[in-house]
Amino acid sequence: MNCDLKEVCKDIRCDIMTCIGHLGVGHIGGCLSVVEVLAALYFEEMNIDPKQPKMAGRDRFVCSKGHAGPAVYATLANRGYFDKKELLTLNQGGTNLPSHCDMNRTTGIDMTTGSLGQGFSCAVGVALGSKLENDGATIYALIGDGESQEGQIWEAAMFASSKKLDNLIAFTDYNKMQIDGTVAEVNDIAPLTDKWAAFGWNVIDVKDGNDVDEVLAACKKAKTNRGSGKPTMVILNTRKGCGVKWIEELGVSNHNTNVTAEQAEAAIREIRGEA
Repeated sequence: MNCDLKEVCKDIRCDIMTCIGHLGVGHIGGCLSVVEVLAALYFEEMNIDPKQPKMAGRDRFVCSKGHAGPAVYATLANRGYFDKKELLTLNQGGTNLPSHCDMNRTTGIDMTTGSLGQGFSCAVGVALGSKLENDGATIYALIGDGESQEGQIWEAAMFASSKKLDNLIAFTDYNKMQIDGTVAEVNDIAPLTDKWAAFGWNVIDVKDGNDVDEVLAACKKAKTNRGSGKPTMVILNTRKGCGVKWIEELGVSNHNTNVTAEQAEAAIREIRGEA
């Protein structure tokens, strides 16, 4: 698409604030940290068509980091999968936008996720199926750094490598925080680059995972690894709560926090540069 990705990121962030502010509470920190990768994929890299959400051979995205569901919804709405008005129904009775992504309820969602670690296994399975079908698709997955403490992540990583799934590109939202503290304090996953390399993956390290130009360049580089026989992990060094100062300053407390309508409105002005 011919669009300004930095403006797209602002639109997505504003819509995240709107829907969580309307609900009054949500996983705001980890939603704001992944905006750039979602914008780069859905508006530039992925072979998709919002008018044909089940199009054969399309690229697929799996949000294994389930807490980031609202960020995915905001992205899908901006990409034209459904009306933005639906964002105001987030996590409410009868909604098509539950807290965690559900492929049976939300247009544009390719895989149901929730329990941490399981979505990544599903993404590996989708990549294997795509290989067997020879449909030419690229399968993308997003995992969290706290989620990376799950053994299931590493079982899936080993399987993907052994099956030479070079049609799989995954991203780690390495914002260094999780619900109970910093990742280093709870169960350190460093050195992350070395771990993924040891599991037989191509690894790309993005110094600023909230710089959409850097993220887009990494996405394009990852696609050149097709044919290498290796899946690719892109490690995004991000900031939890990126884009809204008071949310960033909450630190680990921004994992799931209350957001008033007034705070959401102020955050939107800050994101737009109007504060």
